[in-house]
Amino acid sequence: MAIVRQSKKRDAMLAFLRTTTRHPSADQVYRRLKPEYPDLSLATVYRNLGQLCEQGLIKRVGTVDGQERYDGEVRPHSHFICNRCGSILDLPWVSPGEDWAGQLSVQYGFRAESLESIVRGLCKDCKDFNIGGKKS
Repeated sequence: MAIVRQSKKRDAMLAFLRTTTRHPSADQVYRRLKPEYPDLSLATVYRNLGQLCEQGLIKRVGTVDGQERYDGEVRPHSHFICNRCGSILDLPWVSPGEDWAGQLSVQYGFRAESLESIVRGLCKDCKDFNIGGKKS
Protein backbone atom coordinates (compact mmCIF):
# COMPACT_ATOMS: atom_id res chain seq x y z
CA MET A 1 0.00 0.00 0.00
CA ALA A 2 1.33 3.43 -0.92
CA ILE A 3 2.10 5.90 1.83
CA VAL A 4 -0.61 8.54 2.01
CA ARG A 5 0.35 12.02 3.19
CA GLN A 6 -1.58 13.68 5.98
CA SER A 7 -4.35 15.92 4.61
CA LYS A 8 -6.73 18.27 6.42
CA LYS A 9 -9.43 17.61 3.84
CA ARG A 10 -9.10 13.83 4.14
CA ASP A 11 -9.13 14.13 7.92
CA ALA A 12 -12.30 16.24 7.69
CA MET A 13 -13.95 13.62 5.47
CA LEU A 14 -13.04 10.86 7.91
CA ALA A 15 -14.29 12.91 10.89
CA PHE A 16 -17.58 13.62 9.11
CA LEU A 17 -18.11 9.96 8.18
CA ARG A 18 -17.37 8.86 11.74
CA THR A 19 -19.91 11.27 13.21
CA THR A 20 -22.87 10.55 10.94
CA THR A 21 -25.12 7.52 10.63
CA ARG A 22 -26.58 8.73 7.32
CA HIS A 23 -24.14 6.82 5.05
CA PRO A 24 -23.52 9.73 2.67
CA SER A 25 -22.50 9.67 -0.98
CA ALA A 26 -19.37 11.41 -2.26
CA ASP A 27 -21.57 14.27 -3.44
CA GLN A 28 -23.09 14.63 0.04
CA VAL A 29 -19.62 14.63 1.62
CA TYR A 30 -18.56 17.29 -0.90
CA ARG A 31 -21.59 19.51 -0.17
CA ARG A 32 -21.06 19.17 3.59
CA LEU A 33 -17.35 20.12 3.49
CA LYS A 34 -17.31 22.67 0.63
CA PRO A 35 -18.21 25.68 2.86
CA GLU A 36 -15.26 24.89 5.15
CA TYR A 37 -12.88 24.11 2.25
CA PRO A 38 -13.78 26.42 -0.68
CA ASP A 39 -11.06 24.91 -2.91
CA LEU A 40 -12.39 21.37 -2.40
CA SER A 41 -13.29 19.55 -5.63
CA LEU A 42 -15.56 16.57 -6.11
CA ALA A 43 -12.60 14.72 -7.69
CA THR A 44 -10.63 15.26 -4.46
CA VAL A 45 -13.51 13.83 -2.45
CA TYR A 46 -13.72 10.72 -4.65
CA ARG A 47 -9.94 10.19 -4.54
CA ASN A 48 -9.78 10.57 -0.77
CA LEU A 49 -12.79 8.36 -0.12
CA GLY A 50 -11.08 5.69 -2.23
CA GLN A 51 -7.89 6.04 -0.20
CA LEU A 52 -9.79 5.87 3.09
CA CYS A 53 -11.48 2.67 1.88
CA GLU A 54 -8.14 1.16 0.83
CA GLN A 55 -6.73 1.96 4.27
CA GLY A 56 -9.71 0.27 5.94
CA LEU A 57 -10.74 3.47 7.71
CA ILE A 58 -14.18 3.60 6.06
CA LYS A 59 -16.34 1.15 4.10
CA ARG A 60 -18.39 1.26 0.95
CA VAL A 61 -21.94 0.28 1.86
CA GLY A 62 -23.59 -0.11 -1.51
CA THR A 63 -25.07 1.85 -4.38
CA VAL A 64 -28.30 3.78 -3.89
CA ASP A 65 -29.80 5.74 -6.79
CA GLY A 66 -26.57 5.29 -8.75
CA GLN A 67 -24.33 6.71 -6.02
CA GLU A 68 -21.92 4.73 -3.85
CA ARG A 69 -22.59 5.30 -0.13
CA TYR A 70 -19.96 5.28 2.63
CA ASP A 71 -19.81 4.32 6.30
CA GLY A 72 -17.33 5.53 8.90
CA GLU A 73 -18.13 2.59 11.17
CA VAL A 74 -15.84 -0.26 10.18
CA ARG A 75 -16.60 -2.70 13.00
CA PRO A 76 -18.65 -5.68 11.80
CA HIS A 77 -22.30 -4.81 11.28
CA SER A 78 -24.95 -5.23 8.63
CA HIS A 79 -27.05 -2.71 6.74
CA PHE A 80 -30.66 -2.33 5.64
CA ILE A 81 -31.25 -0.36 2.42
CA CYS A 82 -34.77 0.82 1.57
CA ASN A 83 -35.67 0.08 -2.05
CA ARG A 84 -38.05 3.06 -2.21
CA CYS A 85 -36.46 6.02 -0.37
CA GLY A 86 -32.83 4.83 -0.30
CA SER A 87 -32.36 5.24 3.44
CA ILE A 88 -29.65 3.09 5.00
CA LEU A 89 -29.80 1.77 8.55
CA ASP A 90 -27.08 0.11 10.59
CA LEU A 91 -28.06 -3.31 11.89
CA PRO A 92 -26.32 -5.38 14.55
CA TRP A 93 -23.99 -8.02 13.16
CA VAL A 94 -25.49 -11.49 12.95
CA SER A 95 -23.09 -14.20 11.88
CA PRO A 96 -24.49 -16.79 9.45
CA GLY A 97 -22.74 -19.50 11.47
CA GLU A 98 -19.50 -20.64 13.03
CA ASP A 99 -16.69 -20.07 10.50
CA TRP A 100 -19.14 -20.00 7.59
CA ALA A 101 -16.77 -17.93 5.43
CA GLY A 102 -13.89 -20.28 6.29
CA GLN A 103 -15.91 -23.32 5.24
CA LEU A 104 -16.83 -21.65 1.94
CA SER A 105 -13.17 -20.73 1.44
CA VAL A 106 -12.17 -24.38 1.62
CA GLN A 107 -15.07 -25.53 -0.55
CA TYR A 108 -14.53 -22.98 -3.33
CA GLY A 109 -10.80 -22.36 -2.99
CA PHE A 110 -10.81 -18.65 -2.15
CA ARG A 111 -9.40 -16.75 0.82
CA ALA A 112 -12.09 -14.88 2.74
CA GLU A 113 -11.02 -11.45 3.93
CA SER A 114 -14.36 -9.97 4.92
CA LEU A 115 -18.02 -10.83 5.19
CA GLU A 116 -20.81 -8.33 4.61
CA SER A 117 -24.56 -8.56 4.64
CA ILE A 118 -27.14 -6.17 3.26
CA VAL A 119 -30.88 -6.51 3.76
CA ARG A 120 -33.04 -4.72 1.16
CA GLY A 121 -36.73 -3.97 1.33
CA LEU A 122 -39.04 -1.18 2.49
CA CYS A 123 -38.24 0.86 5.60
CA LYS A 124 -40.94 1.40 8.21
CA ASP A 125 -42.02 4.76 6.76
CA CYS A 126 -42.23 3.47 3.18
CA LYS A 127 -43.93 0.25 4.29
CA ASP A 128 -46.58 2.21 6.20
CA PHE A 129 -47.50 4.37 3.20
CA ASN A 130 -48.65 3.20 -0.20
CA ILE A 131 -47.42 4.75 -3.44
CA GLY A 132 -50.14 7.45 -3.35
CA GLY A 133 -48.86 8.65 0.01
CA LYS A 134 -51.81 7.33 2.01
CA LYS A 135 -51.40 5.12 5.03
CA SER A 136 -51.99 1.46 4.13
